Amino acid sequence: MSLLSTLVGLVLSPSPAPSPPAHVVVRADSFVVTGTITRDQPRQPIAGATISVDGSSVNARSEADGRYRLGIARAPGLAAVTLRVRALGFAAATKLVAITAKPATVDFTLAASNSALSPTVVNAAKSREMERRERAADVAAPMPMRGMGMPGGTSMAPPPFDRRVRRPSEPFNREQYAAIAENPFLAVGRNPLSTFAIDVDRASYANVRRFLENGARPPRDAVRIEELVNYFHYDYHAPPRGGAPLDVTVETHVAPWQSAHRLVRIGMQAQRLPIAELPPANLVFLVDVSGSMQDPNKLPLVKQSLRLLTQELRPQDRVAIAVYAGAAGLVLPSTSGRQKERILEALDRLEAGGSTNGAAGIRLAYQTARAHLLEDGANRVILATDGDFNVGTTSDSELIQLIERERKSGVHLTVLGFGMGNLQDAKMEQLADKGNGQYAYIDNLAEAQKALVREMGGTLFTLAKDVKIQVEFNPARVRAYRLLGYENRLLRDEDFNDDTKDAGELGASHSVTALYEVVLADVESPVRIGSVDPLRYETPRERVAAPRGGSDELAFVKVRYQPPRGGASALLSYPVRETRGAPSVDYSFASAVAGFGLLLRDTEH
Repeated sequence: MSLLSTLVGLVLSPSPAPSPPAHVVVRADSFVVTGTITRDQPRQPIAGATISVDGSSVNARSEADGRYRLGIARAPGLAAVTLRVRALGFAAATKLVAITAKPATVDFTLAASNSALSPTVVNAAKSREMERRERAADVAAPMPMRGMGMPGGTSMAPPPFDRRVRRPSEPFNREQYAAIAENPFLAVGRNPLSTFAIDVDRASYANVRRFLENGARPPRDAVRIEELVNYFHYDYHAPPRGGAPLDVTVETHVAPWQSAHRLVRIGMQAQRLPIAELPPANLVFLVDVSGSMQDPNKLPLVKQSLRLLTQELRPQDRVAIAVYAGAAGLVLPSTSGRQKERILEALDRLEAGGSTNGAAGIRLAYQTARAHLLEDGANRVILATDGDFNVGTTSDSELIQLIERERKSGVHLTVLGFGMGNLQDAKMEQLADKGNGQYAYIDNLAEAQKALVREMGGTLFTLAKDVKIQVEFNPARVRAYRLLGYENRLLRDEDFNDDTKDAGELGASHSVTALYEVVLADVESPVRIGSVDPLRYETPRERVAAPRGGSDELAFVKVRYQPPRGGASALLSYPVRETRGAPSVDYSFASAVAGFGLLLRDTEH
């Protein structure tokens, strides 16, 4: 079986079985009920659902894999109980359960319901008169549902939730992706240097998976090769404690899709630090509660996702919750991580409705984060949205300028994208990039668990900022090369030594992979490199006989990074040679992921 066939099977195969839930302490003589809570379409676990016994205070919550454990005290004459399950965005369900001598297993399947949400508590900075006028305007001139895109201003009722992927030709699909012009092969004689900023985003893979699971091919520009490759963990060597925050691994073998070429894998690994050893966090959850967030895979999923992160907070961490719709407001002031119930109650009260003034929310969130700034901690705004800003500051350039001004305070921005139909992928990716943070797409609770719990250290805590890579190719060994992906992260060669140029951030335990397809100097290749006319004023570069460090070098890799709070950059360097022996498992898998992405992009390469 080929590597690409293997990867297709891996992408479409079911997830491994979840680990058992943590045990809940119950009395020895209790009647124990366990089970799993899932949604009906698609069949996925529901985390954070509440299961209770009618007429009593006994209750429990489901874990990330949907499983729960409930202990019911036995009492004389108590022969049966009614179990009731509630979850945000789903219709409640009940079951009558007989109390027996042995434990019982009771599973629940919940149906999505927009009416199953709790009341909103939003301190929006609107006057009653403004609200009255807006309601009157809505009655006088109904607007189309946001995301419907109906022609002629026609209004329509929201459709029932449907997980199908809407094709671009359908009238209400407004998803937007930045156009990607694939990196071409470059002649080493004219372009010996390749320079780019690292990218640890993983949104593209989760989004592509969403399309594939719904039986549709993703839009070409939704497929970002570097984000597909970097979605996975690799067994890179981690640097020792007390030294540089990152280390680099290099491996080179035959390119699996073109035997005449070589594929160079550059792997970067940050220090692996346990959560307990990371500095305290000052977080602001910035939640989009506008009307476009009503679908079950938007605000209800946002709340469930942030509940997972809340459960991981330590007493030294702090969280505030800000929201925005037509205006912005503070739902919860900065609160200690030990007060989890207070944070969870504030999340539960959120409900969607109104227009979308994202810029006002961003300003409020940064202001709140600055007010509780931790000099030696992690200061971060976590924005959860579909990216559909339609009032206030709405242009991408103005929003980016706003983020660039705010990041100077030391507060970073993480963007979590939700939903389908009007996903503004291009905008959210840019905001996270300019905010010195990451962009993730959350399509289910398993992805939320990955991004916000298992990868919490990398998501929240930066070990190195403005990380850049520069590769110098040896013209004596390499005729041409091309970088796979990173098209929107390319830098000028001069930017590598310029510490004022913004680049990518590397979080605790993060890894980064970059792949180059290389044409050796003495190999016949089907690739057309192109040529230029002879120069009038300059002599073309001559081939060198051998680079410093040995003639077997294909290239030389340099990495430059700054401390998390800024300052003078540090430089690391590594030679690139052909690797002896068989490719590693990680190399084979990474190249298969890249090849799969190239097929999805229908690449000419």
